Amino acid sequence: MGASIRYGKYRPAVFDFIEANRLVLERMPSAFFSVNVVARKRGKDTPATNPYIRLFERKTTWTPSEVAVFAGKLDYRRYRFWDRQAIRFIMWLTNGPTARATCAEFTDWQEVERFAQRISAMELTD
Repeated sequence: MGASIRYGKYRPAVFDFIEANRLVLERMPSAFFSVNVVARKRGKDTPATNPYIRLFERKTTWTPSEVAVFAGKLDYRRYRFWDRQAIRFIMWLTNGPTARATCAEFTDWQEVERFAQRISAMELTD
């Protein structure tokens, strides 16, 4: 299962889904990944150090077998005007890119591959 951060929050449907399916999720190996641009920064780029993974852990009782965090892509051109301004302000506060034409890929694709390999190695049971 994966979820992105928008304006500092996961969508409520993420937690609704987990709660509705928690018993099934707990009976099998499972994985969770978060996509948030905060993970672009060293020291906030691991599950143990990322504030949104910690938020996730506080908001749910589900403990996935594997957890990962990825920084994702920042593409101001895709955002509506007010969304772009809000994100640029957040980036300004966190010393990130603020140029309106910015399209920056922050994802560590090798880490995505390692996460995928860990998931593919999981043993499913009945």
